[in-house]
Order: sequence, then C-alpha cells, then structure tokens
Amino acid sequence: MATKMSLTELDDEIVRSMSIGAVFSDFGGKINSLDFHRKDDLLVTASEDDSVRLYDIANAKLIKTTYHKKHGADRICFTHHPSSVICSSRHNLESTGEALRYLSMYDNRCLRYFKGHKERVVSLCMSPVNDSFMSGSLDHSVRIWDLRVNACQGILRLRGRPTVAYDQQGLVFAVAMEGGAIKLFDSRSYDKGPFDTFLVGGDTAEVCDIKFSNDGKSMLLTTTNNNIYVLDAYGGEKRCGFSLEPSPNTTIEATITPDGQYVISGSGDGTLHAWNINMRNEVAAWNSHIGIAACLKWAPRRAMFVAASTVLTFWIPNNCSKPAAETGSTDAQAGLQFEQVGQ
Repeated sequence: MATKMSLTELDDEIVRSMSIGAVFSDFGGKINSLDFHRKDDLLVTASEDDSVRLYDIANAKLIKTTYHKKHGADRICFTHHPSSVICSSRHNLESTGEALRYLSMYDNRCLRYFKGHKERVVSLCMSPVNDSFMSGSLDHSVRIWDLRVNACQGILRLRGRPTVAYDQQGLVFAVAMEGGAIKLFDSRSYDKGPFDTFLVGGDTAEVCDIKFSNDGKSMLLTTTNNNIYVLDAYGGEKRCGFSLEPSPNTTIEATITPDGQYVISGSGDGTLHAWNINMRNEVAAWNSHIGIAACLKWAPRRAMFVAASTVLTFWIPNNCSKPAAETGSTDAQAGLQFEQVGQ
C-alpha cells in the first residue's frame, strides 16, 4: 500500500510520473463534461450518449449509470450532496424550456427544473458555500439560481459566449465575455455590478473555461484558440501563458493542481502537458492515448487527474499504479489503489 502523500509535496518528479491507472471505454459518444465532488471520493460524467455516470475514484469503480433520453446530458456539476447533481440539457430545449435539471443519482429522480435559458448552457458551476449556482448560455446570458427555488435569482446579459466560475471561498465569481474580458463580482452583492475587470492582453479569443486556484491567488483561463493563461486573481497580471496545438471543433480543458503549483492541459495533437507555474516551464508531456482530451480535471484531495474524450482515463503517480487495464472486469478495478492526499 502506498504511503499517503500530501498535495503540498507535489513536485516535478511526481507530476512527471503520472500515468494511466484505469480506463473506461464503454461510452456511446463524447464525454461532454465531468466534475469531482469537493469532499467525497466521487466523479460524475455527462456524455453524448445521454448518460450520467457516477464513479468511486478511490477504487476506480463505476457506481451508477442513469440515462436521460428526453433532455440529454451536457454540462454537469455536483451539488453539496454527494448523490445530487445539476445537469444541463442537450435535447428539446425549445419545446420544454427545461435547460437545467437538479437530479438525484440515488433514485434517478429530477428534483427540480430550472427554466429561462433559450439556448444551450455552455458553462455551469456550483457555489462552494451555499445553494447558489450559475449558468452561462449561448443565448448570451448568465443566470444565478438557488437550488431551493425554481425562479432565476439574477440575470446578466452580455455579448459573446459566457463562461462562469466561483472562487474556492464562494466570495467572488468571474464572468468571461466577448473580447477576452473577465469581470469579477462580489457574490453577495452582484446586483451592484463588477468590482473589477481584467483583460488578457493581446488575445481576443473567447474564454471557454475559468478555474480559480484553491488559495484564491490565481485564475486559470483557457481560450477557444487553445491558449492558456494563469492570472493573478487580485490584480489581473499575467503570471504565465502557454500555447497549444489547435483543435478545430473541440474545446480543450486545463486544470490547476490543488496546491496551485502546476497546470495540466490537453492539446489538439492528442498530447497532455504539465507546466510548473512558478518556474514557467514544461515538466511533462504524455500521449493521452484517447485523442484530444476535451475534459480534464485534477481531483480535489488526491494525487490524481482524469482526462476524457470518448474514453475516460484516470491518471495517478506510477509508483502506486498497476499496468493500465481496460476496466471491464472487477479484477482490473480491484487491483487499483490510489493514494489519499491532502485531507
């Protein structure tokens, strides 16, 4: 059994050693989005085959699959409850208006519908501190919701494709809009408008993903032309930037490690890259083995990340992994041990 490793102990050597520990390839199409639960060892995916799948990440085991043929499954995120998720719709949006659903994975039940968006939701995030969540849609609006009520709590209308994210303390949220502008709002008084605006100098591509580091000091931006930037979250200064191979018709995702030291990203040529933010240098590049990884996230409390295209892969330091196996058998799943880190 591998010894426990704190995430504060991540270094170039450990990041460089990451390799595939488990593979799930039984999806009937592209995986659209995925999310880790903040406190429990759980992962949820939403894919083009209209499935929502729940995984135990400690044992690399599929726990449950539900299908949503009427609405489809596009963007997804956990609520605070480990068996409840928010999922955006891909089908019948015009006829039902049910752009977002609050789902119980426990009994495959829809707890609430959220109506308002006229087009597909492309960004979705849950507040880390309360029942608020945000959605950004191709109808050029950002909406703020409360899980406990159907009605939208606030609307921001803007130009371009909106992207939204809460900081890890739930005090601030960021909204990206046309021209690479990032506007910051106080989540307790967002009706007063943004208190700051950042511009990614020289890059007017739309931002398709925003993530805050755990310590709230950095903001990770991924653009539609596959540029990645790490900004100082207080002043907006660019700490570093990386350019990746283009991926026509596919947006890639980047992730920041929980210690705020490394960025991992997919690329248009099917490779995965890791950079040390402070040193501004690449520390690793791997063949993803799955083509372009459109979804990529690092687990909140483990030395592990997941990358997905039409296949889902779990990556762990190879000093605690078995040879990569196709997880069609319980033997392959049972043989995999992950290190618990950073409790």
